[in-house]
Amino acid sequence: MNAFFVYAAVGAHLSQYSLNISDGSLTERSALTLPAGLQYAWRHATKPILYAACSDGGPGKAGTQHFVCALTIQSDGSLKLEGLPTPLRSRPVHITSDRTSQHILLAYNDPSSLSTHRIKRDGSIGEEVKQHAFDLGACAHQIVVTPDNHSVVLPVRGNDPEHGNPELPGSLEIFDYADGILTHRQKLIPNAGYEFGPRHVDFHPTKPWMYLSIERQNQIAFFELGKTVVGPLWRKTTLAQPELLKPRQLVGAIHVHPNGKFVYVSNRADGTIDHNGTKIFNAAENTISTFSIHAHTGEPTLIHTEDTRGMHVRTFSIDPSGTILIAGCMIARDALVNGAIQHVPGGLSVFRIQDDGTLRFLQKYDVDVGTDRLFWVGIVASI
Repeated sequence: MNAFFVYAAVGAHLSQYSLNISDGSLTERSALTLPAGLQYAWRHATKPILYAACSDGGPGKAGTQHFVCALTIQSDGSLKLEGLPTPLRSRPVHITSDRTSQHILLAYNDPSSLSTHRIKRDGSIGEEVKQHAFDLGACAHQIVVTPDNHSVVLPVRGNDPEHGNPELPGSLEIFDYADGILTHRQKLIPNAGYEFGPRHVDFHPTKPWMYLSIERQNQIAFFELGKTVVGPLWRKTTLAQPELLKPRQLVGAIHVHPNGKFVYVSNRADGTIDHNGTKIFNAAENTISTFSIHAHTGEPTLIHTEDTRGMHVRTFSIDPSGTILIAGCMIARDALVNGAIQHVPGGLSVFRIQDDGTLRFLQKYDVDVGTDRLFWVGIVASI
């Protein structure tokens, strides 16, 4: 049986845990300090290597130091930085590789742009591949290669109107992809991109179906893949109580279950209200929503939402066997619990994925995030 390793980053501090798949328990094993705060990480397709996109920037902060690093996953799951970090032009918000890990691809959002780098035979990071200039709108958020390895999808979130500024529309940008080169093919902009804030996509394991989390509208959407991408054919709320929407309610990550029967979306929130002179959490939804996937049409249907017992669920991960889901609760907040104010720390919330796709809460492992954020969590299997 494969061993499963869990990685979670608070700023530049990347912790490694072992995962007991039978009971979902986590045991912290080691830690590595990265050159800057981890933004996102991606596993090589066949080698024990994790590619880490790092920056001293963050939401609302451009930063000045930006890198991508190759980390060797050793037999015990601990990580070792290999070679020197590769400098990047600005803060990377997402990293992926193509399906055979011949190249890594990075998305940036200030301003929106992308880049690709060759991966050498030994898995180390090679030279950047020159691309055309692309006009990508406001706030790119992800870059991912389709299962056939021939296309790239880049969601561009846009921004809500605020501080007297108008709404900046969102879009889904579709590219042809070959040997590290992207060629723009299609822009999907329902309603001209207004009230459309796409964040992340994931793909069905066997059908030509794509699922999108729409951050600014708290929705999931469905698309069909082909020579062109068709959709959205459905857009549905991810919230248990959309009629009780509170400020700073946003959608986060999205992942399709390995069996293709379910898709999961994180609902994240961190808004506050005044309670007798103390700022406390406003009781918006910090949950994981489970959608069943119709076997013939691909339509997602909300069947369950589960509380994460934490705040601002930015990322989560499903183990490759489809047994355990771990959600990263990014920040800490004071909250009203049973009539009393309690401090709710950041942490890792662990769930069992049941046969019907719904989640059963197992345990939350509190993490002291201090003034930083638990920004990314991932599960990988040993090779």
